[in-house]
Amino acid sequence: MTTDTDRTRHDDQPDPYASARETTEGRVYTVTGGDWDTVLEDAVHDERIVINLGPQHPSTHGVLRLVLELEGETVTEARSVIGYLHTGIEKNTEYRNWTQGVTFVTRMDYLAPLFNEAAYCMAVEKLLGVEAPRRAQVIRVLLMEINRIGSHLVCLATGGMELGALTAMTSGFREREEVLHLLEFLTGLRMNHAFIRPGGVAQDLPEGYHERILDFIRVMDSRLPDYDKLLTGQTIWHKRLRGIGYLPLDGCLQLGVTGPVLRSAGLPWDLRKVEPYLGYEEYEFDVPTATEADCYARYLLRVEEIHQSLRIIRQCLDRLEPGPVMVENKKIAWPARLTIGPDGLGNSLEHVRRIMGQSMEALIHHFKLVTEGFDVPAGQVYVPVESPRGELGYHVVSDGGTRPMRVHVREPSFVNLQAMPAMCEGGMVADVIAAVASLDPVMGGVDR
Repeated sequence: MTTDTDRTRHDDQPDPYASARETTEGRVYTVTGGDWDTVLEDAVHDERIVINLGPQHPSTHGVLRLVLELEGETVTEARSVIGYLHTGIEKNTEYRNWTQGVTFVTRMDYLAPLFNEAAYCMAVEKLLGVEAPRRAQVIRVLLMEINRIGSHLVCLATGGMELGALTAMTSGFREREEVLHLLEFLTGLRMNHAFIRPGGVAQDLPEGYHERILDFIRVMDSRLPDYDKLLTGQTIWHKRLRGIGYLPLDGCLQLGVTGPVLRSAGLPWDLRKVEPYLGYEEYEFDVPTATEADCYARYLLRVEEIHQSLRIIRQCLDRLEPGPVMVENKKIAWPARLTIGPDGLGNSLEHVRRIMGQSMEALIHHFKLVTEGFDVPAGQVYVPVESPRGELGYHVVSDGGTRPMRVHVREPSFVNLQAMPAMCEGGMVADVIAAVASLDPVMGGVDR
């Protein structure tokens, strides 16, 4: 039998798992456990947590997954996980003829489709040993520079949205609509044009193109200063971008980074200048550079590159001389004469009448060229162009048949994404968003 004295003596002994203290409301017990104490003890020395940012996150610039290890708000380790937009485009081109490959590669970097088309077609032409006519080359340059403007506008718009500058997003997409309207007028489609073909372009520019392009230049000249008023001198924009995502020149070179990110570190490396193609050596334009190597420098460079693209577009209009837009070799040239009808781009009525009603040989030739395609001599080439994100290169291998043996793409978004950990580790979580936005990766190009 326990006495009151024993009970008092028992209550006075400290309990290892339930310490007690007297309060005005009575005695209060704090219950603990050995396992939980051990967990807490570890956490005191190592307050790290691993989080997933993406792939559904609206600020990861597409279906990009970032695995971040955090200590408080500081990123101690960052890794990118890709493949959520894999479409097997490179492999698909091996099962189509050389001309059909254009419709696949244009869907990789969907913000710069015309650069993919141009690089692929230049690689095929190099294997064939042919060169596109002068007018076709100028049209390619014209379309690519219009496309570059649209791509940079999306970078500014999405980067602004991800950092909370929603007016930058609405303005950027408003101007991009002008780009897409113009490309639709010139090629028949807003995106995924398949307008640049091996040997030239699908068709000549439509009537009234000169006035439409001049109108576009006037609109852009009037609206671009608004970005300086809205963002360039904005205090919050400065604080979110300056000194963030720092990647010096030696880091860029070791990681193979190209494009605005490399030029923001001080190296004026632009393939249009150092390895000219499509007659770029004849055009007058500057390659803007900076030395700060941070997100703000990359923003300024992209805005300036839009101005330089407008300079090139004006020069293209002066250089467009009458002439063919496809090689004369009928064994290579796509046989159709295309027009833009109410249902989009298609064969012209004159061409259909000719092959169906006047010339059996023309019909057979059309059928063979469209279904089988043309033979390309065996060999391999590598052709790079300067896309909005950096060096976009096509390594194309032919075994002498009507289909590519191998098409491999050196995609700048994929290569540049390697720099993400170097730019983010040691910084804050919020700065990861700014750093990734300044890289401007397009996941269609990364995953392919």
